[in-house]
Amino acid sequence: MKQGIEAAFNVANANGGIYGRQLRLVAADDGYEPARTAATMKQLYEKDQVFGLVGNVGTPTAVVALPYTLDRKMLFFGAFTGAGLLRNEPPDRYVFNYRASYAEETTAVVNYLVKVRRLLPEQIAVFAQQDAYGDAGFAGVEKAIRSLRGGNASPILRLNYQRNTVDVDDAVAQLGQYNAQQKRHIAIKAVIMVPTYRAAAKFIEKTRDLYPDMIYTSVSFVGSTALAGELMLLGKKYATGVIVTQVVPAVDGHSSLVLDYKSALAKYFPGEAPDYVSLEGYVDASVLIAALQRNGTQLDTERLVGTLENLRDLDIGLGTPVTFSRSEHQGVHRVWGTQLDETGHYQAVDLQ
Repeated sequence: MKQGIEAAFNVANANGGIYGRQLRLVAADDGYEPARTAATMKQLYEKDQVFGLVGNVGTPTAVVALPYTLDRKMLFFGAFTGAGLLRNEPPDRYVFNYRASYAEETTAVVNYLVKVRRLLPEQIAVFAQQDAYGDAGFAGVEKAIRSLRGGNASPILRLNYQRNTVDVDDAVAQLGQYNAQQKRHIAIKAVIMVPTYRAAAKFIEKTRDLYPDMIYTSVSFVGSTALAGELMLLGKKYATGVIVTQVVPAVDGHSSLVLDYKSALAKYFPGEAPDYVSLEGYVDASVLIAALQRNGTQLDTERLVGTLENLRDLDIGLGTPVTFSRSEHQGVHRVWGTQLDETGHYQAVDLQ
């Protein structure tokens, strides 16, 4: 995330910055542990005196960071999470999201599993981190399945693991017990994962041989490139067929946006491979830079929020325009489907 934002900032700075002012990204590491987030936020606000926040990583950390920024009327832009807490209706004034929500990602994948792959809703389970991130993804799956069933709710199997661990044994055991109790036709045939990449890889490693036909899907936060790397280390049978929903276009594509991103990455981070997460950071920063340029020379938070709320049909090359308004603080709703092949590369998959 940091690399993608810095690559875009560096390009803007090389072109003269924002009305002659240079952009600088100040990064603070909370280790993806909400217990450390308050201290990092305080450091950024009081010591570093940052103008606003961009690219906050994670849902559990946003639970702590968000109230802090809202209290201080700071911009909270382009967080790396699809959680609903950043998507209130009407939206919080200082919070702007670029990406599709986890609800949109999970709806797209539930519809794909049921309508394209012809699974029954009862054959879908969720493997999720046991925190606000996992809860957000699980709620999205629940809502999508409920709407497919005409509003009827029925329990969905949720398999949990603890954040910042790869302890998936309970989840694997629970899946085994559940499938053993079910009649053959309603055994679990697909697992929608709301994980980080190491936990996802470990879960697939421990279940792939038991259920060779299982369909595995994950939301974008997993870190697609890292997940592919972990799975290919285990062997191609673990990687092949794994589906990841994305909130940016294919990294292997040849659109102007992706080519610009790759060229910035090669220039400022030589040797670093293109990656879905750093591409999202690059897109976040590109949208923010466009807003800063439209804002004019007088820069303060309230004025920039006004500029963002009037940003319509911004074309940065996504194949879909970025639009904000007073009642819409999420720029894009598009979800792209990708699927790993046996060489560990993601191929586009049509989710419709």
